[in-house]
Amino acid sequence: MHPVLPGEPLIFVEVALLKEVPTAIAPLLERAPAQVEAEAAPKFKVAAFYSISNCQPGLRGINLGNFLIKRVAEQLQSEFPSLRIFCTLSPIPGFAAWLGRTSQIELDTLSADKLRRINETLAALRKRHQDDLSNLAAPIAAGQLKTVDEEALRSLCACYLLHSSHQPTGQGDPVARFHLNNGARLERINSQADLSRKGVRGSYGLMVNYLYDLDEIENNHQAFVNGRVSAARAVTSLI
Repeated sequence: MHPVLPGEPLIFVEVALLKEVPTAIAPLLERAPAQVEAEAAPKFKVAAFYSISNCQPGLRGINLGNFLIKRVAEQLQSEFPSLRIFCTLSPIPGFAAWLGRTSQIELDTLSADKLRRINETLAALRKRHQDDLSNLAAPIAAGQLKTVDEEALRSLCACYLLHSSHQPTGQGDPVARFHLNNGARLERINSQADLSRKGVRGSYGLMVNYLYDLDEIENNHQAFVNGRVSAARAVTSLI
């Protein structure tokens, strides 16, 4: 609450208590609200943040999320000692636009061999779809994406998140920049995670888990400030 706006929330976060890290958004949205009973608490190992929103228009652009995530995580851990993992299930709203305008990836942060492989992946994906990646929308929405296309999208998305997150606003992915700058680690890229029209249009159905290790938040934040994305091997190995 804010003294100038008594009784008015400034920001809120939606959290799901789960047994494992989520890989898709639909099951979280379909869960019926229910009170967590004390005897059920030990079942939950994961707190997944899946929506963070400013409630006041005047707060747009002001970073309150970092403070909120850490505070909520600490409060949840005190209430449910069984919780071990604090993560997000996040969209990648800039990915499809980036991929749509990219015909050749040029990065001096990648080795020559990796750069060659990722460009071969991009060229093959474009060739399979006659250079029109909008052709991917229908099979993704129907849950029928071919394995070769799924693997290509995950590899290209890993490249995008690992090497474009430092770009100025309007170029790199804004959600990635928010979480990585706030000390999260890029943990996993999930395919066919958001089959809604918005999810398919924005990121070809991909979503990301960012991991908040309370002991590593400051180190991860500092790494990002210094130009390095903290990421799990499950992501770095995709390139």
